[in-house]
Amino acid sequence: MKAFAAGGDRRLLLFTGRAHPALADSIARELGTGLVPTQARDFANGEIYVRFEESVRGADCFVVQSHTAPINTWVMEQLIMIDALKRASARSITVVVPFYGYSRQDKKHKGREPISARLLADLIATAGADRIITVDLHTDQIAGFFDGPLDHLFALPTLADHIAAHTDHERLTVVSPDAGRVRVADRWCDRLGAPLAIVHKKRDKDVAHRVSAHEVVGDVAGRVCVLVDDMVDTTGTICAAADALYDNGAADVIVAATHGILSGPAVERLEESKVSRFVFTDTLPTAAATGLDKVEVLSIAPLVAHAIREIFENGSVTNLLEEM
Repeated sequence: MKAFAAGGDRRLLLFTGRAHPALADSIARELGTGLVPTQARDFANGEIYVRFEESVRGADCFVVQSHTAPINTWVMEQLIMIDALKRASARSITVVVPFYGYSRQDKKHKGREPISARLLADLIATAGADRIITVDLHTDQIAGFFDGPLDHLFALPTLADHIAAHTDHERLTVVSPDAGRVRVADRWCDRLGAPLAIVHKKRDKDVAHRVSAHEVVGDVAGRVCVLVDDMVDTTGTICAAADALYDNGAADVIVAATHGILSGPAVERLEESKVSRFVFTDTLPTAAATGLDKVEVLSIAPLVAHAIREIFENGSVTNLLEEM
């Protein structure tokens, strides 16, 4: 395994759990290094065992694990990997979480509810992590849950530039699927120089994933509408929003989201949807696994690798974000 080296004796070592090794391989190629050989297996009762097959003493260690299904298994595996690195005298431990689990539980909506996104940050810190790198958190406030450096990367340039290169720019309208995504959609408008529209929807507060799409605010008739979101899970919200756009005369609808979670009935809904294209990044392995022609998956590895290199070389991740 070739370690990425800086001045002096510092070494960068890259590790991956079993959740999404293909992404870790891509990040390693971007860095011009390899992944540290790791034993990882399950005992008969479901307990996880991890052991690294080379010394990590004094190394700057980056642990890649995206929180895909079964999410609790992969969160626990990552925590165990962090603990193993801490006990093996790693110089620093950076947790690379392209998709941060439990991010939708970032505040209390009702009494007697947890704030699970904060709990996860506490678990990562307690395990021994010094830093977190993540991509497109569900809400910015989650960055404040971790009592240490957290580098919040954005997939917007990757997604938006791809859309611009493969769509008639003059006909584009950026659409927020609900009021909560307006700030993100507005950044898309700045990047693409396109107008903004909003789908006003009402979610059933007592039934998960039940959405009713209502009126469209903005001119979408005859336009190519790009529905933008941070994640698409069961696709209920996004498909309802797309139907509302078509009902209001949209010529075409494209969905662009960072995280393709695609749980439950999602793949069937994607297949049946009138949406022409779904564009995701590879923060999760689920989008590529659909096998659908209308699903495109873009690599987030160059962005993550660039951030890792800047951190290791004591550069500026902020400058990286400003450049993009």
